[in-house]
Amino acid sequence: MSRVLTLGAAINEALHIAMETDPDVILLGEDVAGGGDRAGDDVDEMGGVLGTTKGLVKAFPDRVLDTPISEMGILGTAVGAAATGLRPVAELMFIDFLGTSLDPLLNQAAKLRYMFGGKARVPLTVRTVTGAGMQSAAQHSQSLYWMTAGIPGLKTVIPSNPADAKGLLLAAIRDDNPVVFCEAKLVLGARGEVPEGDYEVPLGVANLVREGGDVSLIGFGGTVPICVKAAKKLAEEDIEADVLDLRSLSPLDEEAILTTLEKTGRVVVVDESTPRSSVASDVAALCVDRGFDFLQTPVRRVTAPHSPVPFSRPLEQAFLPSPADVVAAVRSQDA
Repeated sequence: MSRVLTLGAAINEALHIAMETDPDVILLGEDVAGGGDRAGDDVDEMGGVLGTTKGLVKAFPDRVLDTPISEMGILGTAVGAAATGLRPVAELMFIDFLGTSLDPLLNQAAKLRYMFGGKARVPLTVRTVTGAGMQSAAQHSQSLYWMTAGIPGLKTVIPSNPADAKGLLLAAIRDDNPVVFCEAKLVLGARGEVPEGDYEVPLGVANLVREGGDVSLIGFGGTVPICVKAAKKLAEEDIEADVLDLRSLSPLDEEAILTTLEKTGRVVVVDESTPRSSVASDVAALCVDRGFDFLQTPVRRVTAPHSPVPFSRPLEQAFLPSPADVVAAVRSQDA
């Protein structure tokens, strides 16, 4: 059985299942509980900045913990908790705040297992909101998943739909390694069928969303719906597109990328972040490095411009990749 849920509701359900099935799972972050009288019925369930954790403090009053406004404190505490036997889920309100809390991730969580010869475990999940689309301006709208994906020892995943969000989050929480779980603003309100009960979507495995033989559109998170819309537009011109949802940025499903490239010979990578050192650049390099003989045309990248995210709604929309941009990139391959 399945029901229609938003991506945020699917994440809430995954957290509930994880905490219900494992008493070592704790949730901590700014306003994830919201204060109030924890012993009574009037708990102020703010549920985080977007209300995603609403209701969990009533079900698990001793394991949903509000923190001070200190990202370094949140992640430092979470790394320590993970290293000493718990499975913390730490909410970093926006990925833009990564800079104030990078050391616990970069130098501790990502390195402890390696430095102790595999004897240490750091089963930490960092949930964070990424990207533009809500007029949150330059300091709250960046897509910095490329930073965590580039750190050895960290895993980074980014779902594009509610069913994957639930399964990927459960898999992330149960992984014995630190995982950064990105929630793209462009799809937070997306609705879709979500299976009931407990299930996992494996980390590091891409998903072929749509099949076609003429061109491969590769996206992840908020760019997957953009790729799907572009594919439907291209189909009106008798151009059939594969749409590959990466789902996981590290580990990256390189074989899935090369398989679709070999099938179509043409690749367009769609990435919400800026172009320098981006996931789009990494995927394009992979296609050239390991799939050069399959390429019929140069790889095209559709990304945001190399600019801060504007606050103005029309400018923000122009900043983001669009289906029209993807269609134009496909057409340019024949130019």
